[in-house]
Amino acid sequence: MIGPSGAAKVMIATKPVDFRKGAEGLAALVKAEMSADPLSGTIYAFRAKRTDRIKLIFWDGSGMCLVAKQLEDGEFHWP
Repeated sequence: MIGPSGAAKVMIATKPVDFRKGAEGLAALVKAEMSADPLSGTIYAFRAKRTDRIKLIFWDGSGMCLVAKQLEDGEFHWP
């Protein structure tokens, strides 16, 4: 199974990001903007300017995972 194990900590980026970025670009944002370690096992959530899209990145112990979701209807409500 691919995914975080145990109790996972989730960090949310409050500003929209450029959704052309992949896992490596988002991990660089985690380091630069959040001053955090993208390899810590924490799940980092990002959204695009369009509120119907999110990306999650996390380290699963063997590599960086990127999960993308685009809603067909509706939007994600962000803090």
